[in-house]
Amino acid sequence: MSQQKLERLESDSIGKKYVPADAYYGVQTLRAHENFHITGQSTHPTMIKSLALIKKACATANRRAGTLQPAKADAIIAACDKVLAGQYLDQFILDPIQGGAGTSLNMNANEVIANIAIELLGGEKGDYTLVHPNDDVNRGQSTNDVIPTAGKLTALFLLQDLYRSLQALKEVFARKGVEFDSVLKMGRTQLQDAVPIRLGQEFKAYATALERGLRRIRSAAEEMTSINMGGTAIGTGVNASASYSRHIAEDLSRLTGFSFTQAADLIDATQNIDSFAAVSGSLKDCAIALSKISNDLRLMSSGPRTGLEEINLPARQNGSSIMPGKVNPVIPEVVSQVAFRIVGNDTCIAMAVEAGQLELNAFEPVVFYSLFQSIDTLREAADTLRINCVDGITASREHCQHLLKMSAGIVTALSPYIGYAKAAKLAKESLARNIPVVELARQRHYLSDKQLETVLDPYKMTTPVAR
Repeated sequence: MSQQKLERLESDSIGKKYVPADAYYGVQTLRAHENFHITGQSTHPTMIKSLALIKKACATANRRAGTLQPAKADAIIAACDKVLAGQYLDQFILDPIQGGAGTSLNMNANEVIANIAIELLGGEKGDYTLVHPNDDVNRGQSTNDVIPTAGKLTALFLLQDLYRSLQALKEVFARKGVEFDSVLKMGRTQLQDAVPIRLGQEFKAYATALERGLRRIRSAAEEMTSINMGGTAIGTGVNASASYSRHIAEDLSRLTGFSFTQAADLIDATQNIDSFAAVSGSLKDCAIALSKISNDLRLMSSGPRTGLEEINLPARQNGSSIMPGKVNPVIPEVVSQVAFRIVGNDTCIAMAVEAGQLELNAFEPVVFYSLFQSIDTLREAADTLRINCVDGITASREHCQHLLKMSAGIVTALSPYIGYAKAAKLAKESLARNIPVVELARQRHYLSDKQLETVLDPYKMTTPVAR
């Protein structure tokens, strides 16, 4: 079979090049594919969806403005719908980390959509006289407004699932807070005995921390709805019609369900991508809070016979290839590892945001790669922590009670009655002789038995005074 039947010849400003005949991408995509072999991955499927929605909105706005022939606009819209239905995803062949500020990815979308539209109009792939990737699909646009807008839209889509996962995790911690409310245990500061606390209070606090994390992410994500579509190359709107520019944000809002607004300062919105750093920072804050919670779960379940053994984590898998019967806290461990990755991604994003120069930031591809990974992995970590760990945690009630009874920490409640010096002496003696504080206090007749019972009631110690 001849080369011409297996391939088609396309040209761009670099020159001519053969493209596989059955490919919907074109010469510019192929060059980028050959240039960038970085991660071994391909474009995030939600980013492809976002690009298709943007191209559909742009075709709609251009048709209304009269700058795109209705037949071409309809074919482009129909082509976008096919991509949105999950077709042709294998034609998006580029590595997510690439040079050129995302031009390669934008052209990948333009070429695929153009060739689908060409076939819908009865032509053959590569006949750009029918629908041109740049002149028609990319009309009124630039990589410099399409790609950051696609990044924002993708983040918003991915965050919806993250919100649900974090909310579900928060709720299971809150339920455990109720379930464990009657479990008295010793609180610890700097890993040393402090004063009593209820296990339920600890789990309720975890739910509160997650609620705060969710609130921060939602707040940061509001900046994702301000877009620079219509700004084209550097924010001045060159080659975009006034009608298109006025309507593109509302057209995209209608298609996506998000309330987009055109940025008040399109030059700023094209130059600066710090809004992505804000979202990344909120993800990092939530991730490190989850890692701290995971640290607590590992500590409280440690042992089980030689550690704290206050809670029992569900056994998920064997913990050792050499020690029979050993079970490790693998779920909290993986959550902490996700947090480490997200902290690293946040540093990468911060460096990339800072590295922008003059009218554009060329490093959006690595920002999006890192941000999408952070959102996806945080969602998966929240799900596995909820399903495979927290939901099945049980309390070692009797052991918690024993540790509380033997701890010298409850002596703190005696300080207002007998003074700090006597209380400290009592604590030291309790530890040295392995006698509970309440017994020693009774022997010393510091307070009456009834007073001791009231003052050293651990449950009352865990109840905040009325404010």
